[in-house]
Amino acid sequence: MIVVQLSVTIITGYFFLKVLRAPKRPEPDSFSENDDEI
Repeated sequence: MIVVQLSVTIITGYFFLKVLRAPKRPEPDSFSENDDEI
C-alpha cells in the first residue's frame, strides 16, 4: 500500500514540476479583438 502511495506521489510531483518548468507561451491579448468595435 505504501508503494502505491509513493508511486502516485512521485508521478504527481513529476507532472507538477513539468508544468512549472514549461516555457510560458505568449497568449494572445483578448482585448485586441475588441479594438475596432466602438
